Amino acid sequence: MSDLKQTLERLYALVPRGQKLGLERMQAACERFGHPERAFEAIHVAGTNGKGTVCAFTASMARAGGRRVGMYTSPHLNRFAERIQIDGQPIDDDTLVRLLNQVMDAAPDLTFFEVATLAAFMAFRDAGIDLAVLEVGLGGRLDATNVIPPPRVAAITRVSFDHVVELGDTLGKIAAEKAGIIKTGSTVVLGKIHPEARAVIEAQIQSVGGRLIPLGTPEPIPGAPLAYPRIALVGSNLAVAVTIGRELGITPDLLAQGLEATQWPGRNELLHRNGQELTLLDCAHNPDGAVALSHALDPSVLGEIESRREIALVFGTLHTKNWRAMLRRLENVAGHRVYVAPPVAKAVDPREMASFLTGEVANDVGQALDRARALVGPRGVVVVTGSTFLVGPARALLLNLQSDPPVAL
Repeated sequence: MSDLKQTLERLYALVPRGQKLGLERMQAACERFGHPERAFEAIHVAGTNGKGTVCAFTASMARAGGRRVGMYTSPHLNRFAERIQIDGQPIDDDTLVRLLNQVMDAAPDLTFFEVATLAAFMAFRDAGIDLAVLEVGLGGRLDATNVIPPPRVAAITRVSFDHVVELGDTLGKIAAEKAGIIKTGSTVVLGKIHPEARAVIEAQIQSVGGRLIPLGTPEPIPGAPLAYPRIALVGSNLAVAVTIGRELGITPDLLAQGLEATQWPGRNELLHRNGQELTLLDCAHNPDGAVALSHALDPSVLGEIESRREIALVFGTLHTKNWRAMLRRLENVAGHRVYVAPPVAKAVDPREMASFLTGEVANDVGQALDRARALVGPRGVVVVTGSTFLVGPARALLLNLQSDPPVAL
């Protein structure tokens, strides 16, 4: 058994602890390791949807601007190491094994996500990065990433209903949790946010003496089209990222260069095989994300198809999500639906989804992909969505990738 396999098994044994919101354990562990969270300047990104996309764009632009950049995101699609990236590359296995074991040895009370977060901070310190782009795991105020000092920029992409048990059942309550990343003197960038949520966030900015930057245009160079694939589909997330990039002092040319070099798999990712057989992978995992995906699936946007009869939806999700609302928002975009359970705990039984909205049921991800392709033929589009934990295994099968087990943390 490899060291990495053993280490990940040890880490995954912490999964039953779940998500324990609170900063005390992380603060104590950071002190034990000499406060690695203070070793770099940070961009801290929260939001119901789009925060990972903003992180990917921002990190790529900062690298183009000459920065040494670390990026921490979650969950992973295929390899756990994707969560911790240095200068655009996942952390190497030897370093990952060493850091994870150091943290688990010294801080046995931490959760799965806390161990991963502290390992990321240590990796960034050890690598001498000067800018860390950090995605909040859950909420913001009590998230493990929020032990950092006031960030260079705090960004909130969207506020909508998700994780209502942990974060609250109104947009105002959810916004208050996300606004917890805004600290004394913070510079803040906000995406397009509902007025109820925005009022709460602006009150937090005012209370800590922060500075809200107006959301700028998404084009680094006005009138100059970007080469990034499907760039129009990332909406206000792109504007948030470019506004952050401008605040960092990156020139328009380098902003554009960084955007075009961005790699962010599984998010509006269009795969081709043999010049056709299009498959769109998108990690939309709540109703807000499903709305954005529905716009992306309009034939006038996709371009390669003429009607929804040429689209087959492969859908699977977790029972903690509002999957019925998600399906309703995607009901009219595809002519065919194939339901399958993501290979993680808490997956919705595909038969339950089929009884709610007509569709076929598959026994596993491979069978679902094959059936969807058969339904639309080689010239149609198969869309895989509903959960990161479905998109990851589907991507691994389509691209023959090595994978670590998915985990909903």
